[in-house]
Amino acid sequence: MIHGLDRGQLSSATSRSIGLESWAIAGVPLLRAPRDLVTELHQRHLPQPGTTVIAVLDRDHRVVASASASARPHVTDGWQHRNVLLTQLRQITHHDLRLPAPRRTAILLRCRDGQAGWSEQDGAWMWALRDAATLHGLRCGAYVTLTPAGWHVFGEGRSGRTPHAGSWTERPLHTVSELPRRVPVADHPGRQSHPKHAAHPGHPAHPGQELSSA
Repeated sequence: MIHGLDRGQLSSATSRSIGLESWAIAGVPLLRAPRDLVTELHQRHLPQPGTTVIAVLDRDHRVVASASASARPHVTDGWQHRNVLLTQLRQITHHDLRLPAPRRTAILLRCRDGQAGWSEQDGAWMWALRDAATLHGLRCGAYVTLTPAGWHVFGEGRSGRTPHAGSWTERPLHTVSELPRRVPVADHPGRQSHPKHAAHPGHPAHPGQELSSA
């Protein structure tokens, strides 16, 4: 038994999913400020439908690590999802297996299409979150979905309209044409331009890059 969970009960393929009723009575800790947390994770990762965000919270419910990845569609076996989440956790934070009890909490934010209610895939992701958290020495935390209707915390009944599954398209777009016009060095009196240092039109010197982990 690890942190109160019997590993033998989780080895069967038939148990690699958690029903909504079982999740509701599993003792998952409540989020202190779910709207703020969902908004923070959305701003960090801008998830699109098909993206999951795994985050680790400290004792004060602050995000200390997070990562996002695209999930394989139509997979209803929590085993495969567990492996993905566990790999992400190992990349973004150390484990707490040597502690007598978990001090940090792992939560999952899943952005998907469809209805806001529970689905078989949600059950597989719930199992994956619980198992991955246990194997990394973390406490299993909330399971949150982002759908076209908004965000929803399963087992708590708390939800909101924004952000939602399509909110990533509403972010401001920054293109090269929006940048202020560069004045060539040659236009300044008394100075000469140096072609070898000039940037080629349409190719910024340092293009931006988005990271999927924080």
